[in-house]
Amino acid sequence: MTSVVPRRLGEAAFARALAAFRSVVGKDWVLDGDEDRQAYIDPYALGDGLDHDCSAVVAPASVEEVRAIVRAANTFKVPLWPVSRGKNLGYGAASPTERGNVILDLGRMNRVLDVNEKQAHCLIEPGVSFFDLYAHLDARKSRLWMSTPGNSWGSVIGNALDRGIGYTPYGDHCEQICGIEAVLPDGDLLRTGMGAMEGSAGWHAYKYGYGPGWDQMFFQSNFGIVTKAGVWLQPEPEMTAKIELAFPKFEDAAWAIDILADLRRRDVIQHNIVFGNPVRAASVVSQRAEWYEGPGAIPDKACEAMIAKLGIGWWNAKINLFGHAATVKAHVELIRGLFEPRLGRELNFELWQQDDPPDRSARGIPTTIGLQSVNWYGGRGGHLSFAPVMPSDGALILDYARKVKAYYEHVGHDYYASFTIGRRHVNNVSLILYDRDDPEMVARVDALYRHLVAEAASHGFAEYRGHISYMDIIAATYDFNNGALRRLNDRIKACLDPNNIIAPGRNGIGTNRA
Repeated sequence: MTSVVPRRLGEAAFARALAAFRSVVGKDWVLDGDEDRQAYIDPYALGDGLDHDCSAVVAPASVEEVRAIVRAANTFKVPLWPVSRGKNLGYGAASPTERGNVILDLGRMNRVLDVNEKQAHCLIEPGVSFFDLYAHLDARKSRLWMSTPGNSWGSVIGNALDRGIGYTPYGDHCEQICGIEAVLPDGDLLRTGMGAMEGSAGWHAYKYGYGPGWDQMFFQSNFGIVTKAGVWLQPEPEMTAKIELAFPKFEDAAWAIDILADLRRRDVIQHNIVFGNPVRAASVVSQRAEWYEGPGAIPDKACEAMIAKLGIGWWNAKINLFGHAATVKAHVELIRGLFEPRLGRELNFELWQQDDPPDRSARGIPTTIGLQSVNWYGGRGGHLSFAPVMPSDGALILDYARKVKAYYEHVGHDYYASFTIGRRHVNNVSLILYDRDDPEMVARVDALYRHLVAEAASHGFAEYRGHISYMDIIAATYDFNNGALRRLNDRIKACLDPNNIIAPGRNGIGTNRA
């Protein structure tokens, strides 16, 4: 690697900026050597990742250090790229959108500051991982449950701020944030909601406070740096029940999604439901070569072999029910009545009750097993996630799935699909698995991703979350009134952050500003 200087600075000015950062955090916590910077390169990068290389890393341990760093960054016009733990895998990890940013690594700020058992919330810093929070709750024998994403390596706050999801009743992680502390781009310190009152007793009980609610300003934005947040936790239910549904035909997606979406809307099913295809299931427990080694996309015959050997369907869904025992049992019977006649078999639910051993799928115990899917093709594996938001309409989704599957097959790439069913929407997670060591595949993946963005937009579907290499093209699909939303975001950015210090270009905001 060669040294990198932020594009707005010369080497002498940058050296003075690093000296200023060292005066704040100490020399051991400003990292600018090649080996240090290499550790922050996206491990799934398409290519060597150096187009998103940072110039240095600074790691504060307190909110006061964050404020001082931001003030120094303004003085020297150094762009900062804040990360909570830098584990946003599949979206660029810790790497900045703009090459040469200084990464502001908040991983040292990793304290669980409070857990309120009665009110079912906690107050944490951005460096607290899902494993950290789970261990903290487990050590105190808490009756509070947390929600985790499929790959739970990252930050609880960081995942929520990027609108990540889990698979429990508290799985819309951004909705569980109540009360944020943030450092603004000029170094000022803000608390949102009821926290705007000094000594507030209700900061994590009510989101909105008095006047405008600014919490959403810090989600998927570059308007500030979140240094604390309240997170709502789930009180332990009396009972859970789980079932894995396997739908044998590709065409079953239409009717199955309609039923599942209706149950989700009515809160019979209280969590985001993943409705996935055979490659999704097989990629976690095997590699592609075990099923097919020929050219082109994996054929349907190989998928049928997966179905037979793994005991799955063309589409598969895991359902968990939560609540009082009588409610759970009634919902079990309701679901049996809806699915058993169509599937032609009895559904056997697995029940869990309080004081039984923890159930991983229902309770939200952190895991990284899903990361095994990146080994699908072999080599140095990686994945990109393209997940446009769609209406929860089964016929529409089946038609779209046919088109996307056909395009994957046309370009010769394996179709990995899941449809995550939310309360009123569906995210089509078209995961793109690849081998970084295969240049032809890397080029194909880039073209495939760009095609999926355009194809989805042509149907009126837009991505809800973006990889650092594609943030601008995703932002451009939000084009009502010639991009009015993007203009508003840029106006707010210019007002709050006139020096464009905080994460320039994140989600297409402040791109290419001097």
